[in-house]
Amino acid sequence: MSEPIHLPVTNPRFDRQLSSILVGLIIAFQHAVLARSNFDLKVLLQRRCADNARRRQGGTGALLKSVWTVNMLPNNAEPIALTVPRYADRIGFAALTHRAFDGADLRPLRDQLFAKIAAGTAEAGEGLDLSLITQLLGDKQGGLAIQDEILAFHQLYRSPCVAAKPTLRVLALAAAIDMGGNTPIEFLLEGADIELLTLYVVKGVGLPEQLPDHDVAIVVASDSEECREALEVIERAVPRWPRPLLNRPSDIGNLDRDKLHRLLAGIEGLDIPTTFSVTRSRLTDLAGGTLECGDIASELRFPIIARPRGSHAGVGLAKLDDRAALAGYLSGRQEQEFFIARFVDYSSADGLYRKYRIAVVDGRPFACHMAIADRWDIWYLNANMAFSQSKRDEEAAFMRDFDTAFGERHRNALAAMIDRIGLDYFTIDCAENKQGELLIFEADNTAVVHNMDSPDVFPYKQPQMRKIFAAFAAMLHRYAKGDRAAPDRERAA
Repeated sequence: MSEPIHLPVTNPRFDRQLSSILVGLIIAFQHAVLARSNFDLKVLLQRRCADNARRRQGGTGALLKSVWTVNMLPNNAEPIALTVPRYADRIGFAALTHRAFDGADLRPLRDQLFAKIAAGTAEAGEGLDLSLITQLLGDKQGGLAIQDEILAFHQLYRSPCVAAKPTLRVLALAAAIDMGGNTPIEFLLEGADIELLTLYVVKGVGLPEQLPDHDVAIVVASDSEECREALEVIERAVPRWPRPLLNRPSDIGNLDRDKLHRLLAGIEGLDIPTTFSVTRSRLTDLAGGTLECGDIASELRFPIIARPRGSHAGVGLAKLDDRAALAGYLSGRQEQEFFIARFVDYSSADGLYRKYRIAVVDGRPFACHMAIADRWDIWYLNANMAFSQSKRDEEAAFMRDFDTAFGERHRNALAAMIDRIGLDYFTIDCAENKQGELLIFEADNTAVVHNMDSPDVFPYKQPQMRKIFAAFAAMLHRYAKGDRAAPDRERAA
């Protein structure tokens, strides 16, 4: 493959424009800190964007113009043309998350990036890094406001690569969403001699008329409502895509909670509770006694599981035992749409709950992690795995014996599920119900599969993660060579 071109990504106009938008932001931030007042980054940024829009209408020139042309694709049958990538380098999601996970203070780096923006010397990648840092420091809305401004100027970014001369160039197609809304592909390419370019498909902008040159592409946008337009734009371009494209948008759309259960219905040995999308109004009626569970669905009854539509990582997730619990839940939520489903008690004989994550790469399931807790709403951090040797021993056995134990028990159910979902890469969060069936909580393409855990505490994890990463890299190489034949999927991994 050709050498990646190193073009100056800092456009003088970009620097002046970005500085004009954010320099006042920095001053206001400093004043707010000194005054110990609340500072709303997004509100101020929106005001400055509105000012810019008014100046554009007054004929002062386009302030929010991309560094490279991004017209909507013409509707014809010719393959989309490729061009030399003009990317902006960035530190990236994986590296910054590693630092935060290891306890590093990201505030000095944030301040340095703010200073570069104020001085007019910042590059586009540094602006996107500032957005990520802001989100990692807990200001999601502020980070997204910065991201919106950066992506209005520039959409193509390069992540760090360990190889000076990569053997493969991958183009990830992302949506302009918060840091958890796209596949965290940088983690999966850790240590690989693969160059990663990320192209953000921005609302109202679409795809470029000429795509940045690449060997293989993968869609990393999620099934969330915020990604819907980006997925539709990419899907329309699929017939004309000039290189192999993994994780098609049409398949990603099936991961939505109220679609997945229909897709997987009838698979022997698999249990996935039906998920219903309901409005706040109907739940209010249910809480007030003017509506019965059976009026929503015949199989529904208390206790139920509820969560806001579009939420992930346990945000807003609750088990509601009766009408009073539902009323209390609604009083603390502002959302207008929710998912509800029947509650399944999946506790084991010892009273503990066991939740598993499986990564599916190129049709093969890999053990990713196992969480054990005395609560049903488990995710890895609240299971306190680092503080229990017996739990870690059980997780190590789960990974070591996956082929002959968990993977073997659920071989047929997993194979059928993987075939129906059809994605090249995704994850499964699951458990085993009291009948020994595979209980599915979620299938997703944005769950974090990482290698950040301490090898001193979790010595069994790094070899397993490297196995997953190697399989992911091998899949990309296989598709880049044009080999679309299904790999050997007879064994789990």
